[in-house]
Amino acid sequence: MRQQSTAEALVAQAVAQVTGAEPERLDLALDTGASLLAAADWSEVSRALVAQAERTVSRAWTVGWRPADLARMVRRELGPVHQQLGVDLIAAEQRRHPAAALDRRWHEQLRELATEVWWDGDGAYLAEYAARHRLDRFALATAALELLRLWSLLPPVTPVGPAPGAGGPVEHRAVGPVPGEPRMLSRIRALLAKAESTEYPEEAEALTAKAQQLIAQHSIDEALLTAGQGASPNGPGAVRIGVDNPYESPKAMLLDAVATANRCRTVWAKEYGFCTVIGFDSDLDAVELLYTSLLVQATAAMQRAGSRHHKEGASRTKSFRQSFLIAYAARIRERLTTATADAVAGHRVGEDGTSERRAPDERLLPALAAREEAVDHTVDRMFPRLTSQRVRVSNADGWYEGRAAADRAALNGRSGSIER
Repeated sequence: MRQQSTAEALVAQAVAQVTGAEPERLDLALDTGASLLAAADWSEVSRALVAQAERTVSRAWTVGWRPADLARMVRRELGPVHQQLGVDLIAAEQRRHPAAALDRRWHEQLRELATEVWWDGDGAYLAEYAARHRLDRFALATAALELLRLWSLLPPVTPVGPAPGAGGPVEHRAVGPVPGEPRMLSRIRALLAKAESTEYPEEAEALTAKAQQLIAQHSIDEALLTAGQGASPNGPGAVRIGVDNPYESPKAMLLDAVATANRCRTVWAKEYGFCTVIGFDSDLDAVELLYTSLLVQATAAMQRAGSRHHKEGASRTKSFRQSFLIAYAARIRERLTTATADAVAGHRVGEDGTSERRAPDERLLPALAAREEAVDHTVDRMFPRLTSQRVRVSNADGWYEGRAAADRAALNGRSGSIER
């Protein structure tokens, strides 16, 4: 049995004291622990701290957390110095797992975080990090202890996929041009990217309208394909999508509107800043894409409306912005529901962007009902105890401006035109 080094003992002791400290004694525990670490052999402390972080991160995986979740908690609770530190320590832990042991969304999260083991050996990590960010030993040791405390105290959450090393098959989706789904989602992604970047509102409206039609059409096509093949080999899954302040309640409402229109369900964990979205895999991809785009567009519209003034000359208030986003989410829900109903009724988007009417397949309604039933069953299994929350609108100007902005999104445009 290997004997624990002095540095390993110091790191373990400092982390234990900080993690177990009551709030009123936390500052003292941090100062004491950071002072001890800063005064010890820095390369040995670096090696021991990285190893301690790997164990902490690995434990987080086993209780349901994922890379984006850990990074989000650091962003919510700590400062910018901690953010890159957290990404690095996630990267260090990932060295334990072969790529084949990680599912598709895990890989996507690591790519979005830009995880990379850039340092020259774990013994040099702290010195190289301090040099990059111009930190002294005490400040960096303090940040590391704060980070490890945060992650160590995370409670178990409902898993949304397999943890690395948990065993069992891991689903991977081909990246190349597979017929149907990848090509369709690639088109949707391109449309929404153009809608966000264009300086012309009418063009953005047309692009977003077409994207929503394609999303609904793709979901229907997949449901019919599954119905034709008999029982689906893959049931509903789940993803977590960040929903942060400010205005987290209306943002959660907007996400729920997008998810519901695309036959998914949402469960909001307000204390952790995310919603769990449950649905079939391609629907989850579509929800992520559309919600992200609509949030960008809603925020821009809110800022334009909020930059104006009341006739009395008073500036727009927080209540205005809150009411604006609530109204935007409510109106988007109505419009997305209509667009989905049109798709079920037989409206399809042609290659030239125009809408055409086709007779609905007689298998469609039973296929969609079966998928919705499967999603509901998965929600009940994952979250047996759920509660609802009401939101309050306190600013009439914000409500009317928000609905107007949602109307301008024209998500259910027909015949290639924009509804006004």
